[in-house]
Amino acid sequence: MVKRLLHTRYRVEDLDKTVSFYTDVLGLTEVSRHTSGRGSQLVFLKAPGSTELIEICKFDESGPVQVGPDLTHLAFEVDDLAAFAKAAEAKGYPLSDGPHRSSGGSAIAFIDAPEGYEIELIQHA
Repeated sequence: MVKRLLHTRYRVEDLDKTVSFYTDVLGLTEVSRHTSGRGSQLVFLKAPGSTELIEICKFDESGPVQVGPDLTHLAFEVDDLAAFAKAAEAKGYPLSDGPHRSSGGSAIAFIDAPEGYEIELIQHA
């Protein structure tokens, strides 16, 4: 039986650009960086207030990264979606969808990370 979620992995081709997006645009913290036994370059990131990690992996031997539309996304809570969107756009990352209001009154939007992975942003009502 599993106890808890530890991390989620996303494989990328441009490790530096992706890590910069997660740290500079989303505000995550780099926790560790190393090379695995099989040669994968790994960077682990953490969001404030979370215990789960995001593992960004560069492993060229696996071939090109192909992220299909609506395949997967990570969701993050934000305090002020409008302020986040303004700051992200100033860094070259405009919202790709939204904001929209949910039936419960929360504001929801999406931003595209490098390599095409979607990031959902939620400001609770």
